[in-house]
Amino acid sequence: MLNRPYGPDVMGGTKERASLQLAFALYKYFPFGGLQRNMLAMALEAIARGHGVTIYCSDWQGDCPMGIDLQVIPARGWDNAARMQNFAADLRPKLKANDLLVGFNKWPGLDLYYAADSCFAYKAHYERGFFYRLAPRTKAYLTLEKAVFGAASKTQILEVSRPERERFVQCYGTAEDRFNTLPPGIARNRVAPDNWQEIRSKTRDQLGLGSEQTCFLALGSGYKTKGLDRSIIALQTLCQQGLDGVLLVVGEDKREPFVRQAEKLGLQERVRFLGGRDDVPNLLQAADLLLHPAYKENTGNALLEAMIAGLPVVASDVCGYAHYVRDGEMGAVIASPFNSDSYVAAIHQVLSVSGEQWHQKGEDFAAKSDVYSRPQVAVDIMERLVDEKSVGQ
Repeated sequence: MLNRPYGPDVMGGTKERASLQLAFALYKYFPFGGLQRNMLAMALEAIARGHGVTIYCSDWQGDCPMGIDLQVIPARGWDNAARMQNFAADLRPKLKANDLLVGFNKWPGLDLYYAADSCFAYKAHYERGFFYRLAPRTKAYLTLEKAVFGAASKTQILEVSRPERERFVQCYGTAEDRFNTLPPGIARNRVAPDNWQEIRSKTRDQLGLGSEQTCFLALGSGYKTKGLDRSIIALQTLCQQGLDGVLLVVGEDKREPFVRQAEKLGLQERVRFLGGRDDVPNLLQAADLLLHPAYKENTGNALLEAMIAGLPVVASDVCGYAHYVRDGEMGAVIASPFNSDSYVAAIHQVLSVSGEQWHQKGEDFAAKSDVYSRPQVAVDIMERLVDEKSVGQ
């Protein structure tokens, strides 16, 4: 594999960038998590440039791509907070020689942290009560977060949400120059193909959807934080108003509370849990509307995946990527505080526009917007940080 050109040398020629050894630390990998997909995309981009990548984790579900050196560190501890702390302690002795340690969870000693999670300190101090802050679990997570964002830390940060930067700075006094902003990293296979109508018809037949049925899609793991309960309630209201609707729930999570909710509302035949799927591009074509009324969402890749597929979106304004929906005019954004009636009204409004019109809007958005280059920019930053480290030594 050829090394990636780095730039002109002092003699006016072109020198090759030396291959780097990058260590990625992720607590758990499962194929359908957004954090996990972003991590893997960065790893594959680094490998494509000729770098070596070792991934340390406590559990890996599914296949591991060739070229990655996978190192599993078994979890130990009674609860998740203890297991996270123990993983950090067990990681250091197992690290091989590397040029950069990149963390995808909050741990001490990282060179670079991918900030997919919201600010825990802000939640603990401004959204929870006194006794919540006294809990050992809370103290453990605050310690881990301070190790990354504290003013004394040297960890650089890969930022995916500007509003969260403001919260980290407020809670920890994190220096602004430690934040490195990333664009979204949506897979291009979500873009609607030329034969999208054929795919739509075939996929709907496979799912047993009627030609006149309205298909709603809830996409992503984390049913509770993504507001699945709100969408189930909205579906009941819409059906009572005469709409023949079905909600497809795609992603891995504990579904039992939501199955019970659907049964209680008489929607057991209309709310269908499909689990994690490999055919998301086809499902995006089969659906009529993506529902994403999240309670909390640092970014919201599902919004952009839907938009470039030509699928309109109704999302809450807490989503970090909600501004793309608003600016791209690809659906509706529900203002906080959330209101169920406003949610249902927004769904009706979006459905009043034809699918062909939404696909044209999505095609324009997909062609004009850079929502794809996160892995490339992230590895650019990794290479730059290694250069800076070598200069400082």
